[in-house]
Amino acid sequence: MTQLADFQTPGRQGLLPALARAVIIAGSYWLLSLSLTVSTGSFAAVAGCIAACLLVGLQERDSLLKRLRTTVILLAAALLAAMGMIAAGIITGSNLLATLFGPVAAFHLAEGVKWLSFSFALTGALRVLAVRSSAGGIIEVLFVATGFVIILSAHRNGMINRPFFLGDFALSRGLDPATVLLVLGCGAVMCLSALLLVEENRRRLPYHFALFGLLCLSLIGYVQTFGLPTPQMTDDLGLTGNSAQRRENPFHDGENNTENKQAPVAVVVFRDDYEPGGGAYYFRESAYSQWNGYMLDFTSNPDMDRDLIPAPGAPAREVVSSEGRRLVSATIGTLVPHRSPFGLDAPIAFENAPNPNNLRFKRTWDAHSLVPEFDLNEMLGRQAGDPDWPEEVRQEYLRLPDDPRYGELAREIIGGLRPQYAADPFARAWAVKSYLDRNGIYSLANEHAYSEDPAASFLFGDLTGYCMHFAFASTYMLRSLGIPARVGIGYSVPAANRAGGSSLLIQAIHGHAWPEIYFEGYGWVIVDPAPQRTLVDMTTDPQNELQQLLGDMLRGEAAFEEFLQEQAGLTINWQLVLGALPALLAALVLAGYGVKIYRLWIPAAAGLGAQHRLSYRAALDRLAAVGIRRRFGESREAFARRAGATAPALEALTAWHLAHALGERPPRLDIEDWNGMRRRLGSEIRGNTGAGYRIVAILNPFSWLRAR
Repeated sequence: MTQLADFQTPGRQGLLPALARAVIIAGSYWLLSLSLTVSTGSFAAVAGCIAACLLVGLQERDSLLKRLRTTVILLAAALLAAMGMIAAGIITGSNLLATLFGPVAAFHLAEGVKWLSFSFALTGALRVLAVRSSAGGIIEVLFVATGFVIILSAHRNGMINRPFFLGDFALSRGLDPATVLLVLGCGAVMCLSALLLVEENRRRLPYHFALFGLLCLSLIGYVQTFGLPTPQMTDDLGLTGNSAQRRENPFHDGENNTENKQAPVAVVVFRDDYEPGGGAYYFRESAYSQWNGYMLDFTSNPDMDRDLIPAPGAPAREVVSSEGRRLVSATIGTLVPHRSPFGLDAPIAFENAPNPNNLRFKRTWDAHSLVPEFDLNEMLGRQAGDPDWPEEVRQEYLRLPDDPRYGELAREIIGGLRPQYAADPFARAWAVKSYLDRNGIYSLANEHAYSEDPAASFLFGDLTGYCMHFAFASTYMLRSLGIPARVGIGYSVPAANRAGGSSLLIQAIHGHAWPEIYFEGYGWVIVDPAPQRTLVDMTTDPQNELQQLLGDMLRGEAAFEEFLQEQAGLTINWQLVLGALPALLAALVLAGYGVKIYRLWIPAAAGLGAQHRLSYRAALDRLAAVGIRRRFGESREAFARRAGATAPALEALTAWHLAHALGERPPRLDIEDWNGMRRRLGSEIRGNTGAGYRIVAILNPFSWLRAR
């Protein structure tokens, strides 16, 4: 049953803490709403929050609210939020309101109603829980933290220029917006946590701080153990994340999470001008080429995939043919960890490059590649495979599942070729590609992943899948026709995304798999199916500002400093200020402990004339540390009587202190009397105080500020 005696109110706690709490919670609503609604909705969210705080603050004067059970109030809050959502839907669906006020005004009105009701209901519920439940204060702290975590999630996925108002301010001054958000978030959580200190119900303080500390330690431990998540779309392709798991099954089942499809994973700065003929930049990271008895896998045969370079600085094991190709160099910086380095089309060398921003880029390297300038029609008449391959290697590039349907369908597809092209490897490959283009349906929702052969389930089923299904099915059909092929994995970025600049942003959505065929004299050539039908929107919003920003960062410190000097509006070194904040906070905490220890220790070293003042102050510090302090306007004698249950010796110490301070006839005392009184009082406080309060007393470096 709810204990109404514990129902703490702003009236009891004071106006300033109540206002501070309302402002902090309203700030969380504002942050939460930034990416979800228009400005009207954000203002409505703030207004609803403040109104709810004021309403709950008046509960002592409203006997009806005091009589209502917590469950009733929570149900009423949920009903109010639902009614607001329904009302917003009615407003947006009303032709009358759209006609009278215009569709834009009607939309703003709906957003205002929705967010006003939502924030009012949720804040009211949180406030009631906070004042009626011992865990309610922690829930409020977690809600504030959630507001900053959600707005920070874009930065977790690499969108460092959002929200734009903060990104513009921070980045133009050489700051990382994620750092600014973390500072603001930590400040808000610390302020809200500090409000717990002003609670008069002292028994709740150890519980609050112990639970809050446990949650913080759990979060830190989780991040240290597992790290921040990488974009799922690249993880599923085996480009990032747990690559060992991807070897077991590079396919996924069901609707993939596309929420992080815009997450940047790397940025490329071109050192040479290059426009791809096919309309997309292909960046190869690795390849599935060796049959493992279940599907194609990363090869373990040292004689296969000799063109792939495992790491920057590693020597190339095979010289890529330069026929029809030219050398293009680029600098690549990754924003999330990758399994292997990657480069344009056919990389021939990776060199480690200086990292201009260790906080932003996980790894940087220069990639030198031979990019194609030939037309694919030039492949007509070319033989497939390298004549220098050992027969064992050639057979590995031709192995496929023991399913005759691949060969049957492939021969059916090439049956319509003209006689002069019927035996040509490229003509056969183009016929397979065209078949998948016409009949395949691109979709992330599928049920092929855990079939015995996912590619067969796709190809001989509904032909609905994503790039991995198309690439594997195409490769198997090509191999059934005697054409050496493999599945390349990496990124495919539309050429239009470059927008005329020298930098190119690679996002999670650009993770891709495609079939490759080895043509004599040209090496591995991409022949990528492009299904004409799609059931999922894989487009993304332009990120030109972020693309340019990251490109400027990657070009080097000098180039980025020039950008900062052009943009800077203030001369304050904000990077230095924020960088010094942890040290300043640590110094502040150490200073707090120093003052605390000094005030408790100095009476033992002081003379007899200062004992009445210093010993009494030390006693007040000890009591304040466990939550017992003198109220405003309360006399010293009254406080000593009230604190007598915890420290009976305080009455005697108070009498000694007042006798000396007021010039009355003090008792004849020596240093040992004062020392003994302090020891007695300390022993009483320890004996009459629970372990939780004693732990809080030790951990709080500023408890002495509450003594008076």
